[in-house]
Amino acid sequence: MTIYLNSAADRKVINKEVSVTSVYFRPGRHMKGFPKRMEYEGREYTFIESGLRYLVQKGQQLIEIFDMTDGDQDYRLKFDPAAHIWTLIGVKENNHAIA
Repeated sequence: MTIYLNSAADRKVINKEVSVTSVYFRPGRHMKGFPKRMEYEGREYTFIESGLRYLVQKGQQLIEIFDMTDGDQDYRLKFDPAAHIWTLIGVKENNHAIA
């Protein structure tokens, strides 16, 4: 049995625009871009190349949501491709499992 110490309730809500300064692409039938590095409040964060990407349709608008990690914290980012704006939705401490 695995017990997770953190839950979704532990996520700190941010909802602020950030600068994504680097991206990487996963090969495949359709190359998909993922954030690699972002700047937030004067600090730079580099993500491990193992994120998740979700597509959300809001009316006619398509939004991309990314769950990324730097190994210490988990980050949820939103990308609005129509406006070319990145938003940091929230941050939480990385889940550390006890087996």
